[in-house]
Amino acid sequence: MTHDRAVVLFGHGARDPAWAQPMERVRDTLRALAPELGVELAFLEFLAPTLDEAIDALVARGARRIVIVPMFIARGGHLKNDLPKLVAAACERHRGCEIVQTLAVGEAEPVVAAMASYARQCAIEGDG
Repeated sequence: MTHDRAVVLFGHGARDPAWAQPMERVRDTLRALAPELGVELAFLEFLAPTLDEAIDALVARGARRIVIVPMFIARGGHLKNDLPKLVAAACERHRGCEIVQTLAVGEAEPVVAAMASYARQCAIEGDG
């Protein structure tokens, strides 16, 4: 299936593949909510695919606008330094595409509100 718009959920990665399970759940949920979007995971290190691989696959399937959503709580060195370089390189490789990155997911107001609500629920009702 071709999608002209796509999302890459970008995470740090870990040596334990089980670490990616929450991101896989987000990917699967997003695919179900928005079947018109191409949705892929990508990782900075340890896990596959890399960001380059995910972007290249989406472009090969017809994506012309790709939004990279960093699955990080906050903007640290990887999002300030590493990710912009990776995005710039992807833009060079795919000049006909718009490739952009968003805020870290943990900095988005709806996510902040959801985390606060969850913490409140844990305090009032018990742990999760």
